[in-house]
Amino acid sequence: MKAAILKEFGPVENFEIVEIPIPKPGYREVLVRVFASSVNPLDYQVRRGDYKNELKLPVITGHDVSGEIVELGPGVENFKIGDEVYYTPEIFTGQGSYAQYHCANESIIGLKPKNISHLEAATLPLAAGTAWEMLVTRAQLKINQSILIHGGAGGVGIPTIQIAKAMGAIVYTTARKVHHKFLRELGADYVIDYENENYITAIKQLTDNKGVDVVIDTLGGNTLSDSGKILSQLGQVVTLVDIEKPQNLIEAWGKNATYHFVFTRQNRNKMDELTKLVENNKLKPILNKVFSLSEIGKAHSLLETKAGDKDFYGKIGIKID
Repeated sequence: MKAAILKEFGPVENFEIVEIPIPKPGYREVLVRVFASSVNPLDYQVRRGDYKNELKLPVITGHDVSGEIVELGPGVENFKIGDEVYYTPEIFTGQGSYAQYHCANESIIGLKPKNISHLEAATLPLAAGTAWEMLVTRAQLKINQSILIHGGAGGVGIPTIQIAKAMGAIVYTTARKVHHKFLRELGADYVIDYENENYITAIKQLTDNKGVDVVIDTLGGNTLSDSGKILSQLGQVVTLVDIEKPQNLIEAWGKNATYHFVFTRQNRNKMDELTKLVENNKLKPILNKVFSLSEIGKAHSLLETKAGDKDFYGKIGIKID
């Protein structure tokens, strides 16, 4: 099979498209013919060596799969050959999705939504799965609660807005002005132009100084310390960002706040719930651009530098052929 291999961490030029043996599924594993994957920040972080202590070279990165089961390992109970599935591979195994075939335990895969393509489905497992983990598993968001989602036009921000709205929340988000109309169409109630507005001042004004019940941090920086200034009493902050510097949480202490640090986990129940949302038109994948497996370096470069592209939003798909 063809696969994008990293023999050394570093720049995109380190990707090599090579032929390697098709893996064999083990106990309770299925072999999936991969039709599509996508690119996430985690992928380029792995490629450049941010987690080199967690991985042994050579590695295949990639954390989204959409494809079809072509072989069953012993003990598989819930799937059959021909099922179309999607999932996030186990992280830090070195056996990612940038390949024509992938083996996965049946406990982490879900049936692909019937109303979307494989390329669309491949944009969802890691990003929307992380959103589900933040909103449902950790924050346990409730109807009519208020939530601020930082980076609403990002790969995680887009499904987080939609899932929060499907849960009945009042949704605030931050984004460049060019994306405001799009994010309102997704379900955001209020969009704050972070380039020209102070989001702390804006949230205080919009909530009559009550603050929001939940803050979702996809950005890092000072977000954890500043969140205490806009939380309601007993508010929660959920972050998926590495903590790189000390944070002053005195404001959050005064609010009796709870902080959750999320590194997404894989399980079939989460995938099944996302499928329901997609098939009920509550969650729409936003596919921005598509590259082939041989263009994986170009795809990584685009996502890594998208901050300079004011029109960029959504996900980058990888067609595996």
